[in-house]
Amino acid sequence: MLHRLARTALSVSLLLPAATLAADLIPTEDFARHAPISHPQLSPDGKYVAVRMDDNEGNMHALMIYAVTDMQKPVSMLRMPKYDMPLGITWVSPTRLVIAKGRQQGSLDKPSYYGELLATDYDGKHQDYIFGFDVAGSRAGTRATDKGWGYVVGTPEQANGHFYMAAESWDSRGKYSLYDVDAVKNTRRLIGQISETGMSFMIGADGQAHYAYGSNEDDDYVVYHREDNGWAKLPATQIGATFAPITYTPDKQRIYAYYNAGNGPSMLVEQDENGGNRKVLAKNSFDSVGDIQWTPAPSQPFAVVPATGLPKPTYLDANLPTAKLHMAISQKFPGSYVNFVNFSEDGSTLMFQVSSDRDPGTYYLIDTHNYKVHKLFNVHPWMDPAKLSERRPLHFTASDGTELEAILTVPRDRGENMLPMVLLPHGGPHGVSDDWFYDQDAQFLASRGYLVLQVNYRGSSGRGRDFKEAGYLKWGTAIQQDLIDGVKWAIKEQYADPQRICVYGASFGGYSAMMTTVRAPGLFKCAVGYAGIYDLAMMYKKGDIKEEKSGRSYLRNVIGKDDAALAANSPTHLADQISVPVLLVHGEDDQRAPFAQAKAMRAALDAAHKPYEWLSKPGEGHGFYSEKNTVEFYNTLAGFLDRYIGAGAPVSPAVAP
Repeated sequence: MLHRLARTALSVSLLLPAATLAADLIPTEDFARHAPISHPQLSPDGKYVAVRMDDNEGNMHALMIYAVTDMQKPVSMLRMPKYDMPLGITWVSPTRLVIAKGRQQGSLDKPSYYGELLATDYDGKHQDYIFGFDVAGSRAGTRATDKGWGYVVGTPEQANGHFYMAAESWDSRGKYSLYDVDAVKNTRRLIGQISETGMSFMIGADGQAHYAYGSNEDDDYVVYHREDNGWAKLPATQIGATFAPITYTPDKQRIYAYYNAGNGPSMLVEQDENGGNRKVLAKNSFDSVGDIQWTPAPSQPFAVVPATGLPKPTYLDANLPTAKLHMAISQKFPGSYVNFVNFSEDGSTLMFQVSSDRDPGTYYLIDTHNYKVHKLFNVHPWMDPAKLSERRPLHFTASDGTELEAILTVPRDRGENMLPMVLLPHGGPHGVSDDWFYDQDAQFLASRGYLVLQVNYRGSSGRGRDFKEAGYLKWGTAIQQDLIDGVKWAIKEQYADPQRICVYGASFGGYSAMMTTVRAPGLFKCAVGYAGIYDLAMMYKKGDIKEEKSGRSYLRNVIGKDDAALAANSPTHLADQISVPVLLVHGEDDQRAPFAQAKAMRAALDAAHKPYEWLSKPGEGHGFYSEKNTVEFYNTLAGFLDRYIGAGAPVSPAVAP
């Protein structure tokens, strides 16, 4: 239990002079700005850094190469066509890179790969088209059949200009061809095939794919092992509920993998390739093993952090030189997490990132011989971490006895008790979770004086298969109860003022913003749905999830097919029970949660004669991507919250939890 200050009837924010608050207010524009450079990758010889450059308002993106000795002037720039961006950056030699093209449709979307692969030298010369639907490049005359998607799935341990590629044809969906590709000569050699969709691959030191694993088109998790010249599907008794191979041990005799025999949190194990002599390297009772820190080649894990809570490293062998280096660097950055991004091949140069709940990240290089540190760049150089707010991972018990994680973002200089609070449910809902690191929405709301509560409800990632599947078919019931229980816990602990609580969420969080007000009438003063899903049955008819067989299988598993149940858990059918002011925000080109979802919710509120406010933008996808539109949205959100739970909002008795 964290120490709390004595209970007070008024938030400290109400006692501070308005001029003081205004002077300390971080401009909305600072939260809306995209990082200009990101996703750095160190070259194998440690001499160059490749980064993605984004000019989002100009819709211009590029691959930039810098010498590590001069991050002010790029050695070269590869501009991408309008709206395209370099999503994947892979060094295949000290002088050559492979770039995966893609696009991000909205701020809530994961970037979408086009399946196109390009190659270039570090100085911008010898650019070539490696794979994709655009018949171009040095092999254009023989690549007319490249109508599909290509993905980088690995590289040789020693960079030699080659990489491993999985290709899926448009005409043979679910069938992968694996190639060893020479990115210099733009030639390829077939090394395997498998007829199963949704697969990831582990490539061995012999250049062959040894494992294929993932969720197939029926949304079933499967693992295949390469035996002789074919694939053998491993039985459930061998893979347990979770088995995901990672890489080989330094002696190439065994492998590292995530594993769990039951349905609980995943462990890090070392085992024979055939599954024998399994040894547990790290495990937790509450959550899975999360991030793994690796030594330089030949790689072995030296530390792990849990998938939830504070990212405190557990060192597997504290005597390893790399572990000692990590501990020494971590001591120089108290309160932050140090992530070893990648080493040069000889291990003499290391790129690492330092980040925290208040710092989106700063990248550095260190010479591992003389320990000289060189700062590369800040992800958000305009943000001052000292002006941002602390995020605290905590646990509470739900009404059915389930232990859950909550993350509180506590506004600076406002005290810790009886604060106006915003419940911020995450999207997904499955395979997604909130964590301790910098969260743009939470920090924006905290900067405006609001306590922010995020709950990793059942269905979230990081705690194993049972916990994830506990949210299946429970979108409108148990998941919403977890969120409501979190609010009641925050009230009981006197963090939140029960008379000043709103809910705001995006994507599935937008769905929850409407549903929590239905399931707990009187608990909230307002609700904001951003890019939300409001009609569950519509998900089978509109949106990109239903376009793939695996997506339709997913929907059957997580929301079901019963029309009555879908209606009973859809906000569009429950609008008459929403008794708080509503703000609906949506991108008109949203493919994940189509604009029709927002229009259906608006029509339902109209029919029920319920008040609402509306903001939509043409050209925006699943979440606003334009910085200008994001600024307008954040200002609209802040004004809406201020009217109902801000300093000047009217106060009325709330329903007791």
